[in-house]
Amino acid sequence: MFIRMIGKAFFRQWKKMTMIALTIALGASLATAMLSVMIDVEDKINQELKVYGANIKVVPKDTSVIDELYDVGDENISGAYLKEDELGKIKTIFWAFNIVDYAPFINTDAKLSDGTKVDVTGTWFNHHMDLPTGEELDAGIASLRSWWDITEGEWLDEQGNEDPYRAMAGAGIAEREGISAGDIISVEGAGGSVMLTVVGIFDAGGEEDDIIYVPVDVAQEIGGLEGRIDSIEVSALTTPDNDLARKAAQDPSSLSVAQYETWYCTAYVSSICYQIEEVITDSVASAVRQVADSEGQILKKTKLLMILITILSMIGAALGICNLVTASVMERSQEIGLMKAIGAHNGAITGLILAEIMCTAVAGGVTGFFAGLGFAQIIGHSVFASSITMRPMVIPLVAVLVVLVTLIGSIPAIRLLLGLKPTEVLHGK
Repeated sequence: MFIRMIGKAFFRQWKKMTMIALTIALGASLATAMLSVMIDVEDKINQELKVYGANIKVVPKDTSVIDELYDVGDENISGAYLKEDELGKIKTIFWAFNIVDYAPFINTDAKLSDGTKVDVTGTWFNHHMDLPTGEELDAGIASLRSWWDITEGEWLDEQGNEDPYRAMAGAGIAEREGISAGDIISVEGAGGSVMLTVVGIFDAGGEEDDIIYVPVDVAQEIGGLEGRIDSIEVSALTTPDNDLARKAAQDPSSLSVAQYETWYCTAYVSSICYQIEEVITDSVASAVRQVADSEGQILKKTKLLMILITILSMIGAALGICNLVTASVMERSQEIGLMKAIGAHNGAITGLILAEIMCTAVAGGVTGFFAGLGFAQIIGHSVFASSITMRPMVIPLVAVLVVLVTLIGSIPAIRLLLGLKPTEVLHGK
């Protein structure tokens, strides 16, 4: 009997029930899309921000101490170097899979054949190396400095040519010295003189434009610094800092055992820095705060925006449901009055109305959920050029939101229903 009454109600008021279902579907679709993107957005935003450079810098401990005491910037301190043969260890830390790219740097003073002093920096471009774990790695500034504008020639390809004596020159020094792509220049340093073929001219828009970049081993040969590097820039996927991360960054030993385990096993930039220091001898790893802070702020604001959109969509759905259900109850007031007159209790009538609405909500919620998954993929491909991973936890979240919104939207109609008096509504009052 109960089911038959629900079925007849759907048949008689199918237009209003369809509108209620569509209202719920719209709210559920927006909630599903926003929650799916919000849960998956952290890795997507981190990946997008990697194009703006490294967020961790590793320097020798002596360099870090002197820099803090005397504020000498990035100038290398004589005798303070890192070991080149330890570079592969960075990919052996606990958060190795969060290290998406890194490159070493070695700076040396040199001069051209006409006696002009130049800064020569050795680094990886698209370096290939075998890791201690048995894996292989391709890393370097070709991806860490992807915003560089190659005005002449091309990126130096370490893997595509056996000749190591090649270079890339910044636009500033290239203009002053008349250097063009394809030129062969003589560069002399403390370790000797080499002939370099310039394969490309780049415009970085900063101090790099006055530097000549060469492979690491070539810079070491020029400066007589075999096996040594000045610094390492690391690009890592990180979790935004919280109070625990900030406390650990100041002094990890101040943490309790439980706090230490939580911090160490979470991809905070401070915990990744700490783990890098564990594998690189006499090193200090620190966050490039402009990049790290920007990642955290952008992530927080993006998530907040999506939460607000979800809340507003649910409020809109609740208001729509409220109006539609109230109108439905008013249209059925005589039917409800008759049910009360023949002995139906408020609880039974309320249960009937809620059952009708919840059945409609289930249909609308399921439709909205699958539509929301489609919206999420559209957002993912439009904004991040990749798909959004469907997380199982979205299903119960959307289900709870649909039920809550439906119940909240039905409250005014239920209050109206409870206030109906059979004698009045049956007489048309």
